[in-house]
Amino acid sequence: MLSRRNVRIKVMQQLYSLVQDKELSFKQIKEAYFKSVENTFQLYLLNLHCLCRVCYFTLEDATIRQKKHLKSEEDLKFSDKLYTNPLVKSLATNNFLNRLIKKNAIGEGLDDDIFRKIYKDFTKEEAFSKFILKDENPNEEVVELLLELYRACRKNELFNEIMDDQFSTWTDDKSLVIGAIKKTLKILPSSADFVSEHLPDKETINEFGEVLLEKTNSENEYLDKLINPILMNWDSERVAVIDLILIKMAITEMINIKTIPPKVTLNEYVELAKMYSTDKSQEFVNGVIDKALKELTESNKIVKEGRGLVEE
Repeated sequence: MLSRRNVRIKVMQQLYSLVQDKELSFKQIKEAYFKSVENTFQLYLLNLHCLCRVCYFTLEDATIRQKKHLKSEEDLKFSDKLYTNPLVKSLATNNFLNRLIKKNAIGEGLDDDIFRKIYKDFTKEEAFSKFILKDENPNEEVVELLLELYRACRKNELFNEIMDDQFSTWTDDKSLVIGAIKKTLKILPSSADFVSEHLPDKETINEFGEVLLEKTNSENEYLDKLINPILMNWDSERVAVIDLILIKMAITEMINIKTIPPKVTLNEYVELAKMYSTDKSQEFVNGVIDKALKELTESNKIVKEGRGLVEE
């Protein structure tokens, strides 16, 4: 599930922590990197779990409506199909998913009232009313409603509080997790193991991310010697910490990761500078990495090969 960009962000964050906290060891930083990778997958599980929990309260709603002495037309037409439809049932009863949710203690301790409130808020949406009052809903309509529910959840303060409280990586991993959830919803109903394809893969996490983390750290002295002359009138101690980390990561990637084109690396780190550093960082990082690339190319320090020489 994790893209190279997400891994770059995780490596950047750990290297930043290492600079900021002198008491941290590289061993701790490396453990934190792998923990952040694990957290991303667990965020995916938590999002699915929360969706199922929200849908579940349609059962309670239906029971309450049935017990009313004076039922409205909406009460009479209401059903629990938001939860009992084949798509959500296949999600709620998926053995692979439930096993991982239990193993990772996903959602433990979360108050049912949170999900009840999110459900109640969603029932006010026009999409919910149209769906629930319709006699039959083909699978395509159920998928559309689930996607609408997920959009509503992401706008809901309580839902975001759950994500932030459970995992500090929610902000950085949000777009990635959203994409994975949408993909999962669109293949329902399914009793297959659709979860495993979102597990972190060795090539991205270890052969790319772990190498990038280790090499950027271990070759810090070499990187300083290479970068300092390029900075010219810039004092390396006055350069934004994030900028310097991104520049060092980019150079490390160009030298050590043989399957990524240098221009792809350059563009990726310029984009990260735009996302995570100062207003002027984008141009600065671009200029320094570009000069470093020219020097490394002239000295034959960059050798690229293999099937990965394509745009990301």
